[in-house]
Amino acid sequence: MIAFRPIRLVLPMMLASMSALAHAEALDAQLDCKSTPHDFIAPLQENNLLEKKPMRVEPNSINAFRAVKGATLTAYGFKVYALVAYQKDDPLFRQGKGEPIGDAAYGAVVWGGDVEVEQKVRAAGSDAVVHHVAPFITAIFCKQ
Repeated sequence: MIAFRPIRLVLPMMLASMSALAHAEALDAQLDCKSTPHDFIAPLQENNLLEKKPMRVEPNSINAFRAVKGATLTAYGFKVYALVAYQKDDPLFRQGKGEPIGDAAYGAVVWGGDVEVEQKVRAAGSDAVVHHVAPFITAIFCKQ
């Protein structure tokens, strides 16, 4: 019975520390299209919710970032697959090999159908463009 005492003390501490590592963040307010790509991405990176380096840079300079392991990002109630952004002359973003999409753009790629995502985005009053990407994958996009 004495051998189990350390386990009873250590196990709750381990579980508490693991839950502290997991973090959820809703991005609805930032997807109102009134922000800048830098102001959208940088705070998430500073708070260790988003990878520092993009997982992919498209030819049009859109940088795609993943959430760090243990972080859950949501947009309008949908789980985020990736965040996308580009801002001209900002060292936070890498330029692609082609013509940039414009001076600034940002958004989220979420797991959800385009009709349902569009309804939630409009109900929240956002002017974001909603694009069908693939079955049950939708992009919410702000271009400035």
